[in-house]
Amino acid sequence: MEIEGVRTDRLGLLLDQFDRAREMAEVRLTGLSDEEFLWEPVPDCWSLRRRNEAATPRAFGPGEWVLDLGAPDIPANEYAEVARQAAGGMSVTKIAEDWSVSAERVEQILAHTGAPGPDRTPVTTIAWRLAHLHFEFAGAWEWTFGERRQDPKLLVDFTPSAALAVERFWEEIDRWRARLDTVTDEQLDTVGFSRYPYGSHSEEPFISVLSGDNLEFIHHMAEIALLRDLWQARFTTPG
Repeated sequence: MEIEGVRTDRLGLLLDQFDRAREMAEVRLTGLSDEEFLWEPVPDCWSLRRRNEAATPRAFGPGEWVLDLGAPDIPANEYAEVARQAAGGMSVTKIAEDWSVSAERVEQILAHTGAPGPDRTPVTTIAWRLAHLHFEFAGAWEWTFGERRQDPKLLVDFTPSAALAVERFWEEIDRWRARLDTVTDEQLDTVGFSRYPYGSHSEEPFISVLSGDNLEFIHHMAEIALLRDLWQARFTTPG
């Protein structure tokens, strides 16, 4: 049975999911202040910082403001993905390159049995999460529909201004979304249609890449929404 306005084709399902998530995210980002944007709810947060104040070894960005990034590793929630890569025929060396870790670390993960333990991951600010999404979608556009040559980590000039960051972010998201309307069924099934250099995009059909991008957008926006709730609770919850 067909329902007017509801798409059931493969691309349509993913685009409708993305559009709905975008609608909710736009509401949750409305009125974001600079103070809230850079709020560090606990010590040792990852955030957006001036270059000479960066707190992590691999902080990056093309301008004065850089995004914190720690030493490379594979988090526990990605162990299953590493196993899938190996099962799909990727060598240990290639997987190590993909995750920027040593071959020994990959072998350790592949040898792991049982449920992985919880990661000790840093808490990240709203600024970090939004900037992370921004550079990833900018890179996805460049390495799918663009010239496929610029480092994604140098594509976004990060800013401490919440209003400007949000404005630039939606411009990037709208550019990405508009281009997706032109994707064909053949391109959806093409392995390497996206050549994004970080991760396994070049080894996946594009429909898998789109599904992963939706997941990335949804889960980081949910985290941002929770941080906004916690920020508001600071002023409404009795001490």
